[in-house]
Amino acid sequence: MVKGIIMEVVLEIKELNKVFKNGRGIRDINLNICKGDVFGLLGANGAGKTTTMKVMTGLMKPDSGDVKIFGHSITTHHEKAMKNVGCIIEMSESYPYLTAFENLKQISRYYDYIDNIRINEVLEMVGIYKYRNEKTKNFSFGMKQRLGIASAILSNPKLVILDEPLNGLDVEGMVAIRNLIRKLSDEEGTTFFISSHLINDVELTCNRVGVIFNGKIINEDYTANILRDYATLENYFISEVDSNGRA
Repeated sequence: MVKGIIMEVVLEIKELNKVFKNGRGIRDINLNICKGDVFGLLGANGAGKTTTMKVMTGLMKPDSGDVKIFGHSITTHHEKAMKNVGCIIEMSESYPYLTAFENLKQISRYYDYIDNIRINEVLEMVGIYKYRNEKTKNFSFGMKQRLGIASAILSNPKLVILDEPLNGLDVEGMVAIRNLIRKLSDEEGTTFFISSHLINDVELTCNRVGVIFNGKIINEDYTANILRDYATLENYFISEVDSNGRA
């Protein structure tokens, strides 16, 4: 928080718990994400990133705790909470026998303010406009990932939740999507909640970072603060995981 400025809390997670029969899950997750933040949830595979996101978006019921998005509880007022949210959780899905444009056209039917101009705009933003008339069954994994990100931002949401958004992208694609995320945050005030195990990309993309380990948030801070104390985010991550693994 900047001194003297009251930050608008977009996403509030309180005492969130979801534990499965095998003992894995998430425990006591507490986070406040403010308007314009690009927050990175950093953790190894199986650390609890996707479970956190599924519970956050109402795809999975928590054992206890709550999530509020724009002040609305995800458990009691799901529709209101998700009204201004775009997301990709786990895999980016599409209709394989429809074109990229037609896939977004299907999504646009849920909104009365999205026209063909906006569809073409987001296809351009994610770098697949020239493939707009190709069926997605012929898309590479990276192209499907770009289309998924296009679908997440299509409605111009105030909060975008992305689960491993840079998976499958080549270097050029990673740079393009990183730049897009920062542009939307800086110019439009869009808030992002991103999960990733790609440490370098989190460092380059996110202004805040939370480390999740064995289902718990073990630390959270602004990236700039972390990099004042550590040479890289990787060094910070390893230090935090090592210290908590020994605890």
